[in-house]
Amino acid sequence: MKNIKFLLIGIVFGIILVKSEVISWFRIQEMFRLQGFHMYGVIGSAIAVGMVSVILIKRFKIKTISGQDVAIPKKQFSWGNVIGGLIFGLGWGITGACPGPLYAEIGSGFLVISITLLSAIFGTWVYGAVRGKLPH
Repeated sequence: MKNIKFLLIGIVFGIILVKSEVISWFRIQEMFRLQGFHMYGVIGSAIAVGMVSVILIKRFKIKTISGQDVAIPKKQFSWGNVIGGLIFGLGWGITGACPGPLYAEIGSGFLVISITLLSAIFGTWVYGAVRGKLPH
């Protein structure tokens, strides 16, 4: 019962995803065909909010709820990220479903997305199995 707040936040987030149409196969295909701004606007605004948040966290040295400093480590470029991003985007384009809102799609009655969810879980398992052999 102590985690009920996370379930409630997840439900609210799922409703927002459904109402904003970011789980819509049509909107995702429209984005990949460069025919609409809807998804680019949603993604772009999320990036902008994230950038401003990081700047504010660094500038004002904001601490966590438990009083610890927020550490944002430096990232180094890796071709593995490029390759992984291409694979991710290809899967997103083929299935018309981003891994984030899969549960919202299933909850909305699109049960065929269960196959996409199982594929994402399997892909994560495969990555974990071969991670040591990949360039990082």
